[in-house]
Amino acid sequence: MDPQQILDYSLAKPGAYLDFPFGPGVFIVKVKASRGGARIFTQVFMLKGEPNATFNCDMLAGELYRAAYPGVVTRGYHCPPVQQPYFNTVRLTGGVPEDVILQMIDHSYATVVAKLPKYAQKELGQT
Repeated sequence: MDPQQILDYSLAKPGAYLDFPFGPGVFIVKVKASRGGARIFTQVFMLKGEPNATFNCDMLAGELYRAAYPGVVTRGYHCPPVQQPYFNTVRLTGGVPEDVILQMIDHSYATVVAKLPKYAQKELGQT
């Protein structure tokens, strides 16, 4: 998948919007309900000249994806060590099938929405 496809898929989720809190070269997709706090679930950026994406995950899913795609899916490179098990960075130069990347995005969205207050989850149609 290319970066634009990832952004398009992520932005189609309920409550999703594009933000640039880390500067113009880092595309951040957040989810926000009208009264809930915003949370990042997709990050798309260039790293060493290659397109990458980072997604939230639970610890088990993170380990499974890293084991299935060693060297292509890694712990969130930009996260502090204590948070790294809960983020995966994916090199978008091949090696991970499109359907798996879509699963990662879906999992990331669900993981983040589950951390929102119940009223926000309901507003997003996730309860």
